[in-house]
Amino acid sequence: MDLIIFLVIGALAGWLAGVIMKGGGFGLIGDIVVGVLGSFLGGWLLPKLGLSIGGDFGGFITAVIGAVILLFIVRLIKK
Repeated sequence: MDLIIFLVIGALAGWLAGVIMKGGGFGLIGDIVVGVLGSFLGGWLLPKLGLSIGGDFGGFITAVIGAVILLFIVRLIKK
């Protein structure tokens, strides 16, 4: 059950990051991958910057921030 919740949160974070970055997204699987990788990136990067967001909602926000950063990097490379 935790894996399903993790994937749903990853998909939502990836989709929301695509909306924030004004892109069409990468489809369901791509959004899940971007969201999951973004959550790892955000979880690694934010504490190094001195930012810490606790709780379930904080984890979602961290995943969205990481996914936005990841999309920004991917779009820079893609150009």
